[in-house]
Amino acid sequence: MGLTKQYLRYVASAVFGVIGSQKANITYVTLRGGEKGRYVAVAACEHVFIWDVRKGEKVLILQGQKHEVTFLCPSPDGVHIAVGYEDGAVRIFSLLNGESNVSFNGHKSAVSVIHYDALGARLVTGSKDTDVIVWDIINECGLYRLRGHKDVITQALFLRDKNLLVTCSKDSFVKWWDLDTQHCFKTMVGHRSEVWGMVLLSQESRLLTGSADSELRAWDINYLEEAKAEGEPTVKKGKTLLVDDDEEDNKEDVDESLEERILSCEKAGSILREARDRVVSLTADRHARVIACHGNDSVLELFTVLSEEEVQKKMTKKLKKAKKKATNQGSSLATLFGIRGLFTCTHHPCPLSPLRWVDCLSCAGGELKVALLLQNNTVETYSLKTSHKTPVADKTARLTLGGHRTDVRTLAFSSDNLAVLSASGDTVKVWNRSTLQVIRTMACEYALCSLFVPGDRQIILGTKSGKLQIFELGSGSLLETVDAHDGAVWSICLAPDQRGIISGSADKTVKFWEFELVKDKETSQKRLTVKHKRTLQLEEDVLCVKFSPDHRLLAVSLLDCTVKIFYTDTLKFFLSLYGHKLPVLCLDISHDSTIIATGSADRNVKIWGLDFGDCHRSMFAHDDSVMFLQFVPKTHLFFTAGKDKKIKQWDADKFENIQTLEGHHREVWCLAISPNGDHLVSSSHDKSLRLWERTREPIILEEEREMEREAEFEESLAKGDAPVVPGETQGEAAPAGKKTVETVKAAERIMEALELYKGETRKMEEHRYACESAGKEVDYKLNLSLPLFKPSRYVLDVIKKVRSSELEVSLLVLPFPYVPELLKLFNSYIQQGLEVELVCRCLFFLLKIHFGQISSNQMLLSVIDELRTNTLSKVREIRDVMGFNSAALQFLQREIESKEDVMFFADATGRLEEKKKKRRKRERAVLTIA
Repeated sequence: MGLTKQYLRYVASAVFGVIGSQKANITYVTLRGGEKGRYVAVAACEHVFIWDVRKGEKVLILQGQKHEVTFLCPSPDGVHIAVGYEDGAVRIFSLLNGESNVSFNGHKSAVSVIHYDALGARLVTGSKDTDVIVWDIINECGLYRLRGHKDVITQALFLRDKNLLVTCSKDSFVKWWDLDTQHCFKTMVGHRSEVWGMVLLSQESRLLTGSADSELRAWDINYLEEAKAEGEPTVKKGKTLLVDDDEEDNKEDVDESLEERILSCEKAGSILREARDRVVSLTADRHARVIACHGNDSVLELFTVLSEEEVQKKMTKKLKKAKKKATNQGSSLATLFGIRGLFTCTHHPCPLSPLRWVDCLSCAGGELKVALLLQNNTVETYSLKTSHKTPVADKTARLTLGGHRTDVRTLAFSSDNLAVLSASGDTVKVWNRSTLQVIRTMACEYALCSLFVPGDRQIILGTKSGKLQIFELGSGSLLETVDAHDGAVWSICLAPDQRGIISGSADKTVKFWEFELVKDKETSQKRLTVKHKRTLQLEEDVLCVKFSPDHRLLAVSLLDCTVKIFYTDTLKFFLSLYGHKLPVLCLDISHDSTIIATGSADRNVKIWGLDFGDCHRSMFAHDDSVMFLQFVPKTHLFFTAGKDKKIKQWDADKFENIQTLEGHHREVWCLAISPNGDHLVSSSHDKSLRLWERTREPIILEEEREMEREAEFEESLAKGDAPVVPGETQGEAAPAGKKTVETVKAAERIMEALELYKGETRKMEEHRYACESAGKEVDYKLNLSLPLFKPSRYVLDVIKKVRSSELEVSLLVLPFPYVPELLKLFNSYIQQGLEVELVCRCLFFLLKIHFGQISSNQMLLSVIDELRTNTLSKVREIRDVMGFNSAALQFLQREIESKEDVMFFADATGRLEEKKKKRRKRERAVLTIA
């Protein structure tokens, strides 16, 4: 006999209807050595979709967890892709199998930029929390956090040949960082507003920045240390075409400032864009030959960076013309030529919708491929030849089938639970629920409500213009458009006897319609139509209408915040439900016609009895307006959807919140429950449709509340300040990790292992002393939970299981009383040669953060001295082994190259493919002759 009511859990089943989320960028990727420019990666809420633009199909889904994707960056080798999330996490996925084995947690808010270094060994991330973090991908750990910017980081770039980093932010500053010393050595203050993007050009000798105006600023970079190393008295190596000899002579007389010991960066000129708004996206291809730039409009500007030969030719022509007109012979080249001459504006592809993100890819033969992510949930790709004098962009693909261009405002399930209807501002789509493929796509007016006609062969839409549109699903054609109302049709409801519908509109009327079959004049076949029967005139706009399942009552919600209930047969007034402070946007009646639930813009849900109209309970349901409400068929459970991005399940008898479904990242507009109650589909302002499935797993309310409290605790940890190292003041550089629930649990596991080790060691000493006193042989009986009966190894195993990216923060959480014992264990591990790299990493970090306490402890000085000796010898041994192995591999490479007469595997593979192509051509020729 059950003492509590059992509820079944709904879980997320799939995300569909979204082609590309606007919050993250679009980027070209390669899959398994496939064709360049064929695959693009876009964010889809918390997932990443890899699209084959040629076929228009999803070929790979990189599964996310909870938070929305905010940035994508493929690795230089094309094998991996780094994904940044809204909670500040970064995960690295393999494009071969779609799995993620590396993740970093360091930022407190959304990741705004990610960039790899040239080798793909390091990763730099910028965030809305104004911090820049450099990560070591190979060791899966954070190197350091760089502080200095005062607003969102908009771009961060590594320099190829130098250990330098350049970052820009919305605080209008561009900062140069020396990664050897982890400090900012130069801050550029030449911008008057936010810096939204930048690219490095001309072999990193020029920087191009875009801000909130129509000007792209160009800066010349001169590496001063290189010039000094070559014995040059002045900065001649960084000399550009834009500076004349007189200016160079003047620079020699100026003493070099402290901040310009590494490089100098001076403004060289600017390029005026056609657009007048801010730069939204500024990017370049891999070789920095083409720059793509756009604002909030639908114009994309492409600039080709000229080579040195092309610049010389162009400058010669300019000089010849200028000499004829110039009156002052001492005028500078910058005046005559200008930075604009270094670029050629090629073409402006103009899609139908404003641009959100762009990526470009240079291919063989001077072909440039451009991928555009539009604001209307569409991906377009273009191709053009940059070598032509007047290149024309050809549209190569447009991905539209998998989603709506505007928000879906109405959903409906078919009676057989197999089809889902979704309608937006311009199209209505019918989806197969099991495969999530589009069955039909039909053009319609702005739809606000919808339903399947009994039999599931037709659908009816209520539109913003006051019309009812009837579609035939078999042919995908519009059967009829009925001018039903003078205002927007906000709600339609199927009659319980399935013979007709009712519609409620902003023209203050509720109209009753009956289904009829009439003969079509064109095809001479019968088709469905609706015939107007009755009209109920009201005093306010009608927002929602609903029949009671017994067909006895009709509930109508009005703009005056009340719900009026009428008798269906006579349309006489029965009850008025008042109590909401704002209009009731949604309502529903239970299957037994005893309860009516109403949801309002005042964020409350009220449960009423239909017999006397008494309010059973008023519940604060959402943090924003309640947009939709519907009962689960044949139960007193109902779901609500709100503008607070959440969907909640409620019990109308016990007035309890059973479950909260979180997944949408914007306002939830509507939802629909399947007739059998096993599935739920919802739509949101994030352009996604989500399918939820009822499982056989029961819900225990106490556990749900405990999970909610744990989630709140985790959020509080993430929002807390980063741990401060004792004895150090907060400077530009700081530890990269952040405190999370996982790091706290890892520290607790290490403490438990140390406690267990101490207990077992104490027992062993007592046992040994007792045996020696009694003259017996020592026989240890250890804890069976410890591996191989070695307590010291157990501690090392626990440390090895801590994720590499969380190791430092876990050790930082560890209290100091555990550190001395841990240092002694580290000494024994290094002597035995166990995990020397891991132990050294932990040892150096503990010495850094507890230096004051360790150095003042006389008992630990001997341990530290012994550690120094042992660590140096072991590290030398490992280094020698690695050097020997590296030399052996290089020797093998040289031997293979000398024997095969090819440049190792890459060249050998290329030659093999050429031979195959020649063989195919011969075979074709033979077949043609035959």
